[in-house]
Amino acid sequence: MPMLRRRQFVHSLGAAATALAVPAWAQSAWPSRPIRLIVPYPPGGFTDVTARLVAQGLQARLGQPVMVDNKPGANSIIGVDLLAKSPADGYTFAMVIAAYAANTTLYPKLPYDPRKDLTGVSLVGLSPLVAAVSNDAPYKTAAELVAYAKANPGKISFGSSGNGSAAHLTTELLKAQTGTYMVHIPYRGAAAALTDLIGGQIQLFFDAASGLIQPGRSGRVRLIGVASDQRLPTLPDVPTFIEQGLPKFTGSTWAGVLAPAGTPRDIVQRVSTEIASLVKTDELRQRFEGMGTIPVGSTPEAFERFIAEETAKWGEVIRRAKVTPD
Repeated sequence: MPMLRRRQFVHSLGAAATALAVPAWAQSAWPSRPIRLIVPYPPGGFTDVTARLVAQGLQARLGQPVMVDNKPGANSIIGVDLLAKSPADGYTFAMVIAAYAANTTLYPKLPYDPRKDLTGVSLVGLSPLVAAVSNDAPYKTAAELVAYAKANPGKISFGSSGNGSAAHLTTELLKAQTGTYMVHIPYRGAAAALTDLIGGQIQLFFDAASGLIQPGRSGRVRLIGVASDQRLPTLPDVPTFIEQGLPKFTGSTWAGVLAPAGTPRDIVQRVSTEIASLVKTDELRQRFEGMGTIPVGSTPEAFERFIAEETAKWGEVIRRAKVTPD
């Protein structure tokens, strides 16, 4: 689904979420103690920052502490598995990103079943990926990058935050759509990849805008394109790949909240409704847009459909590119 249509789709369903009534018993009986929000990544990254903003807002709205619990490892599998095995009592949730959908194909033997053990709560926001190149690279636009890659197969090395990450799969999608060959260098996180991009050890790196805004503005890297159908308000001078002649190329990471399967539906709906309302506040909307994230806030049903679409899209890329976890 094109990103613009996707935004319109989830926006319309997200608006409906805010209008749904919450049963009185659910409001009075829950929550009566602190809530845990698992983040399957280290502190400081896109997922963690987004989770903490949401946790802070939910805490004020629910009247109980919402504690972020970082459980990194195995491309988010450790944290998600912890969620899947947690009691379905409405006191444990998790914030996941695009890797969650990719893992379904990337890891044939997950310790949990995404369809049976987990349930969607809300799509919080979309973060289109931005392409950055090293300052000494001989290309200054996306079109020049593609032309150089075609003329010099294998001479461009691109970094990612790991095999199967949104950055990795988005670049594989670019390779497939342009018929180019570039060498993948996986890192243990975005920070290490960015460091090597600045140092010239790699030549291309896709990341969420939140990780590239300051390096781009300070001139440490050159931002050449946004993998979206619209420019980002926080990076108005960076054109989209679509503007630069690649009409089908989009790629994003995203943040969404999951709960263990079997969590009372009234509680799932309550959290979904609160998130949909929260991300539409001026304060959070401005914080998200400053990070290059498009606030969404969806119904549980819309988020489940979104996950299915993402799983199918990235599953095709993984199979075609023969991506493996190691």
